[in-house]
Amino acid sequence: MLRRFGCIVGLLVTSLLAGCGLQPGPQREPWRGKAEAACLARGQVRATAYTEPMKPISGPGVCGMDNPFRVMAFDKGSVMLRSRGVLACPMITMFDRWLDDVVQPAAATYYGTRVAEVQIGTYNCRRMNNARRGHISEHAYGNAVDLMGLKLVDGRTVSVERGWRGDIADQEFLRTIFVGACEYFTTVLAPGSNIYHYNHIHMDLAQHAKGRHYCKPVLKWTPQTPAPMQPGPSAQAPQAADPYEHRTIPAAAGAMGAAPAQPSAGEDDASAEGEPPGDGTDAQDGTEPDGLPQLRPATTPADRIARERWQASTARPSNQPTSINDLLH
Repeated sequence: MLRRFGCIVGLLVTSLLAGCGLQPGPQREPWRGKAEAACLARGQVRATAYTEPMKPISGPGVCGMDNPFRVMAFDKGSVMLRSRGVLACPMITMFDRWLDDVVQPAAATYYGTRVAEVQIGTYNCRRMNNARRGHISEHAYGNAVDLMGLKLVDGRTVSVERGWRGDIADQEFLRTIFVGACEYFTTVLAPGSNIYHYNHIHMDLAQHAKGRHYCKPVLKWTPQTPAPMQPGPSAQAPQAADPYEHRTIPAAAGAMGAAPAQPSAGEDDASAEGEPPGDGTDAQDGTEPDGLPQLRPATTPADRIARERWQASTARPSNQPTSINDLLH
């Protein structure tokens, strides 16, 4: 009798918890927290005048990260952000390496100077391409960066949207840093990859199924030999020594290398940022099955104006040399 009574009470408690929404919600993949912990254990990102530790971000849904940083600058303070960003340790580390190894040498080669500022998008709790359904964006985990533009030390600016099919130097510079990014990030999408990336270069460190890497569009491109780099002074006040303390990490594995290479649940060829979203179903309480609030369908860049801009960005301009405009295939 007591056993039956206990079972009934247990069922009632379970039902009440379910009705109150107290059941365990969706969880982030374990590899994400492990990657953050491994990055911090290696001392690759530390608290400085340009990287400020924040409290953990938990939700809505699976969005967030265990150890977020507010970022004001990269490259030991010499490359400022147009607006502050929020990123996880692995992405900060790899983006900083890419700036040092690829972007600054390319700027010296094509412009004879250094990059002083970047315009980027960072943490954003949303789905891929701002869609209503489908996979969660890597931006929702602080594991992705969208590069819209750069500013050089001499004041010149380079826009991804205008420069991809613009001035010859801009075309070559942007293609050089795009190709270089494919050696550092697991997903890289530039203008010409799809409609959603007509105005920026997306880079992330997602762990794709079977260790796949995505780099689109495919380019027939051989970058010029980088010009010798001159040390660049810090743009701001002095800071603590060795703010990032880069260690030798295989480029293919990147900052995620220390974490087990487990793909995201249900990940396949359509899970790369910018690919068509999946067929998720809406819940009845204003949330999706993964706990993320329902989002209105994206109106930008999927609307008519953005579509026309993207089509223009992929069209062959008549006033440019064939050697540059035949790079895409």
